[in-house]
Amino acid sequence: MNKSTQKMTVYLSAPRGFCAGVDRAIQIVEKALEKYGPPVYVRHEIVHNAYVVDSLKAKGAVFVEHLKEIPDDGQPVIFSAHGVPKAVPEKAESRNMFYIDATCPLVSKVHREAERHYSNGHKIILIGHKGHPEVIGTMGQLPKGAVALVETLEDVANLKEDESVPLAYCTQTTLSIDDTADIVVALKQKFPHIVGPHREDICYATTNRQNAVKDIAAKCDAMIVIGAPNSSNSNRLVEVAKAYGADKACLVEDASQLDFNWLEGVSKLGLTAGASAPDVLIQGVIAALGARFDIDVQEMVHTKETTVFNIPRILRESEKTRKGQVA
Repeated sequence: MNKSTQKMTVYLSAPRGFCAGVDRAIQIVEKALEKYGPPVYVRHEIVHNAYVVDSLKAKGAVFVEHLKEIPDDGQPVIFSAHGVPKAVPEKAESRNMFYIDATCPLVSKVHREAERHYSNGHKIILIGHKGHPEVIGTMGQLPKGAVALVETLEDVANLKEDESVPLAYCTQTTLSIDDTADIVVALKQKFPHIVGPHREDICYATTNRQNAVKDIAAKCDAMIVIGAPNSSNSNRLVEVAKAYGADKACLVEDASQLDFNWLEGVSKLGLTAGASAPDVLIQGVIAALGARFDIDVQEMVHTKETTVFNIPRILRESEKTRKGQVA
């Protein structure tokens, strides 16, 4: 294919791509494979990215949706970065399984927060997307009926809670900052005594990536977000780009999904990636754009991230501890 003479400035948003929680979760699977050998079982996608999942499959990871799919062979099972309901580790323990929890520490923070509010007699209002693994995991920390889920302002308007029962709210970590703020305002207006988190639940990486997109969206004719279609934080980046001035925005999983007709006439393109997208996919998209257009890539740095989360101690130890152990 001949290279177009179309000139294009690519504003490469930073930060972008992997966050500390995703990096930690992938390291956990890789270290477990190194230490215990394949197979290592992973309940649900470790993170929402097909490239990452396929890469780990090639190394010996076996992905399952339910513990019943795992044989009693003593090999580790890893819980994904999104977190799991309490019933899952309980089931694993009942089968004397060796499991390692790769839940993002910022998701675990929300779990502990919800438990603390519940122990203080509060009913929990969770702001999040129904059916998302993180929401399922957070709601599953408490007894059925202890958590009410709201997704929209309409959901808040329709809430009917006993005024004698104190309320507290938590949020999914990968939501739109702006949409969540509106829902929190509505909750506080309807329930003036509702209690919130000590610190913001939406994670630093989600916040940083959204703010970085806000910085460049207005100067872009179009914005491309690299991420999986089931990635909440990636979909939110598309929404933010459109809301903050990009003429159009779309989500692609990798360079193979680029629509060059869609890019016709675009002279200023914003490019970012969700927190589960590896750098190799970002570089692949840049290479594909460079092969087609006369591009000038300019990195636009909103903030630098230095957060690192340690992997579990058991994976930092040299001995091969297996069945009956929990990490």
